[in-house]
Amino acid sequence: MVRPEYPCHSHGGLCLLGHLCGAGIYTKGEIVKINSLVLRTAGVNCDAETVRALKLAGSNKVDLFHINQLKKQKQLLRKYDFIVLPGGFSYGDTVSAGIILANEITFIFKKEINDFLKKGKLLMGICNGFQVLVKSGILSDNKEFEQSYSLIENDCKKFECRWINLKIDKNSFWTENLPAVITLPIAHGEGKFVARDKKSLNDLLQEGKVIFQYCDKNADEKIKDYPYNPNGSFLNIAGITGRSGQILGMMPHPERFSICFQHPFWTALKENDKKVIPFGLQIFKNAINELRDRK
Repeated sequence: MVRPEYPCHSHGGLCLLGHLCGAGIYTKGEIVKINSLVLRTAGVNCDAETVRALKLAGSNKVDLFHINQLKKQKQLLRKYDFIVLPGGFSYGDTVSAGIILANEITFIFKKEINDFLKKGKLLMGICNGFQVLVKSGILSDNKEFEQSYSLIENDCKKFECRWINLKIDKNSFWTENLPAVITLPIAHGEGKFVARDKKSLNDLLQEGKVIFQYCDKNADEKIKDYPYNPNGSFLNIAGITGRSGQILGMMPHPERFSICFQHPFWTALKENDKKVIPFGLQIFKNAINELRDRK
């Protein structure tokens, strides 16, 4: 596992006690206001952490809604620039992880989601949220939400809850200001990324949509087996983008490393490493900064 010994300097991380550590927290366009929405339902359990991460990342307004509120007022989605589907076990992951919430979104909010993305706004799914995005077909780059990928039971046949290494593709705004290898926590039983066919998988690679891959501490290019790849995902895929980068789905939990002392090595830092980049927070900051630029 890689120790996060990257000084924050102008990136503006958090100190070991979780306090904002000075200038640079917002690197672009502070005046432009960004409104974010965290969407929850029964069984979702990472919503509060995600709300906090978005606030720390600079979102001016962060609302937490139950999906039933949106069913009654679909027009509310127009107010937001960034929607995040957090982790957990939506509807107890009955039938299959994320499938019930995925069907709700597909059959009730298809038009609203397409309109939302048409305006250049951002959508993110974390862990269970990633499962929802692939099983709804939202991440398949077609407006009809035709499913091309899925996330299925881990090859190890057990729930994986630990920190892992991730190789970063730097050709995306989501990964700006991140080193080549980062560490984030995972917590899932159905995280194996699979594609419908070879063409779907090849398209992901050729179009540069694979931005997070499981790896060892050296980001070895060779395909890694367990425990480096915790679930058996094809090509070590841990996170992908869709709709020209507007959508991000990832199995690791960035909201669980939005404060430095959440990292297991934080107590072992040397005196000259008092400030480090919380990698998860940086991912959220990148999204907020991108939205400010787009406005």
